[in-house]
Order: sequence, then C-alpha cells, then structure tokens
Amino acid sequence: MARSPRTARLAGAAAVALAAALTLTACGSDGGGTGPAKVTRQTSDSPYEGTVLGKNFEKPDLQLTDTAGRPYDLRQQTSGRSTLLFFGYTSCPDVCPTTMGDIGVAMKKLSAEERQKVNVVFVSTDPQRDTPQVLRSWLDSMGTDFIGLTGDLAKVKTAAKSLGILIEDPVVNSDGTVTSTHGAQVLAFLPSDDKAHVLYLSGTEEKTYEHDLPLLAKGVPA
Repeated sequence: MARSPRTARLAGAAAVALAAALTLTACGSDGGGTGPAKVTRQTSDSPYEGTVLGKNFEKPDLQLTDTAGRPYDLRQQTSGRSTLLFFGYTSCPDVCPTTMGDIGVAMKKLSAEERQKVNVVFVSTDPQRDTPQVLRSWLDSMGTDFIGLTGDLAKVKTAAKSLGILIEDPVVNSDGTVTSTHGAQVLAFLPSDDKAHVLYLSGTEEKTYEHDLPLLAKGVPA
C-alpha cells in the first residue's frame, strides 16, 4: 500500500535518525521532546533482531479508556508482562495497519501460553474519532486480544513524549480525511523491570516480530 507523503516523512526521519545519528528521536520533530535516547546497533550479543536501546525507558504513567469503555492504567495493568506499545490511529492509510497487521500475524504463530504473556497495546492519536467501539472493530481484524486505548490527547502526547515520540494534533484535510502525524516506533517493554529495551522502526518486517515475540514471551534479556 502506498504511503502518504506525511507518513513517509515520519518513517524516513526515524530511519535517518537511527542510521546516521544512532538516536531515537520524535519522528518529524523540530527538536522538541525529552531529548534523544541512545540506541545500539544490533550485535551478536543480543538475541533480538529489533534494535536494542541504550537507554531503557520507563513505562508511561498513562490512564485512558479501553475498548470496553473501562478505565485502563497502562503502567499498572501491564506490570510484569512483556508489552509492545504503539501510537497510531485507525484511519491511518499505511503504517498503522501495516505495523499492527504484522504484529498480529506474528502473534498468531505463538502458542496460546506464549500469547498470554505478551500484551500488544495500541494507543490512539486521534481520540475524537477513535471511540472504544471504533478501536475494537479495527483491532479485531489483527488481534482480538489486542488492547486499544483512547482518551485525553494531551495525556497521550505527554506519554509519547516521555518515550521520545512526537504526536501532533490531528488535522482535517480539505477532502475530509484526517491526518494524525505521529512517530511510528514500536517499543517493547520487558517484564523484568517494565522498561523499554527493544525498538522496532516503521517498516520492520513481520519475520522480525516472529523471531522476537517468543523471546519477549519468555522475558529474555536484551
């Protein structure tokens, strides 16, 4: 599927930041955020194919609403479990469905026991349109056990910023479509300390998730 120019700009910025500067920045940012987080190139010392972070991010202290309409405390309710965290929106034309779809395919290849040990959390960057019902319908096509969260955009932006991820306010285009500019990174938090240890950039292939998810399920150190 062709990427929109704006999303392509975000993905390209992330790739350049990794390859040239070896930092994780808020994609498409102008220097705002909490500052760059050092990452390391993949080495034979790590069992993961994703990019190992040189700085391990704290899980955001974020309270939103889940797809059942209930309050959801991200830090509390995913504590002690491996967690993949991604910020996006359901009407995204490219990177969001591709990323979540690839994770969904890889999750289906895990055993039932392994799947119970990995949370996949999708946080909406367009909460005005991504109601709990909309989120649930969209996520079900990729993973019926995926966690969808929506709510106060200011809280979402603050949580993302703490991870070095930029989120801009949604923009309604002249044709009525909505563009929500957001960083396209997936962060993997390990159960040992509830911190992010592994990064997956936009464009990460499904086979990478297929390789790494069983390790995440076991809580293997990065």
